[in-house]
Amino acid sequence: MRKYLAFFRLRFSMGLQYRAAALAGMSTQLVWGIMEILMFRAFYRADASAFPMSLEATSAYVWLQQAFLAFHAAMFMENEIFESISNGNIVYELCRPVNIYNMWFSRNLAKRVSSAALRCMPILLIAVFLPAPYGLMPPVSFPVFLLFLFSLLLWILVTVSFCMLIYMASFFTISHAGIRMAAFCAVDFFSGAVIPLPFFPDRIRQIFELLPFAAMQNVPLRIYSGDLSGSAMWQALFLQCFWFLIMAGTGRAINAIAMKKVTVQGG
Repeated sequence: MRKYLAFFRLRFSMGLQYRAAALAGMSTQLVWGIMEILMFRAFYRADASAFPMSLEATSAYVWLQQAFLAFHAAMFMENEIFESISNGNIVYELCRPVNIYNMWFSRNLAKRVSSAALRCMPILLIAVFLPAPYGLMPPVSFPVFLLFLFSLLLWILVTVSFCMLIYMASFFTISHAGIRMAAFCAVDFFSGAVIPLPFFPDRIRQIFELLPFAAMQNVPLRIYSGDLSGSAMWQALFLQCFWFLIMAGTGRAINAIAMKKVTVQGG
């Protein structure tokens, strides 16, 4: 366990060095968040009663989404891992006395946490001081805030477990580009990154909420805004735990198969 914590600390420290990139990304996310909220405002002015969430709750959803973009964005996958699989440098990883899955999991987790650590606080502070209903509303209650933090942890664990499935699947493909693009288009649509899931028709939403993608950003952001509560909230938290265990177990199983069949040509 200590060696994987060392990988986490090393990657986390490396991620904190990219402050200029974080500043540029944060500026982009602030502008994008404002544009998205103004777009929603136009729809709400037309007919606010047609939407399942208040504009204030939707604004909180958008700001939290931007603050923790690193927890689900495709650009935070490690290209080095894909390149090592395709060019044969994976042999250097196999020479280490470590489990490939655990090492890559800790590295990817650290990369996302470090990026979010640099960006989230400035975005949240600015959003808090924006006038209602365009800013970040306070949580409904302190217990709800604690559940939000717990769901936030599950969010990143589910996301990293899903990324590990893509890494593992790359052992069995010639190019990772196709599977990577398809996977993250699915994540953006089905997790509520493009359109919050409550905005979908009820029958479609009920199906989407059972998928592993809904266990990512959809659950914590809706818990914070108060849109998800009661038995529906506990069911969503259960599904987050369920999908994390399922995807982590599947990723480890595929890793075991890949390590037995991996072939490096040339050299």
